Amino acid sequence: MIYHVTKGIRVSVKTHYDGSYYKNYNLHFSFSYNIKITNQSKNTVQLKTRHWRIFDSLSHDIIVDGDGVVGKKPLLNPGDSYQYNSGCLITSPVGAMRGFYNMIDVNSGQKFRAYIPTFKLNAPQALN
Repeated sequence: MIYHVTKGIRVSVKTHYDGSYYKNYNLHFSFSYNIKITNQSKNTVQLKTRHWRIFDSLSHDIIVDGDGVVGKKPLLNPGDSYQYNSGCLITSPVGAMRGFYNMIDVNSGQKFRAYIPTFKLNAPQALN
């Protein structure tokens, strides 16, 4: 597991290789990831949007922007955590992801980014 802390918001990531399969006659590699967001600050914060950059070693980068995470915009009081699972498909057995969450400090109204550390997407067979 890797993690990064921005302004008291800890983002931890665990990844898992789920296998490969053909989609539209092209081989794809499936990865899932579990993210835990922990509010280690003294303020209540809310996650508003997300931004991902997915690196695929055999293709162009993929940018994903959207509201919340898995359909939710969690409100985190000091000491609270929010955990979710998601995934992605890439055309290579080797890739990576990184990004950030746009957050808001509910008390002050200040907006900030909580950074998601770069994490690798590696199929085990690609590492031999």
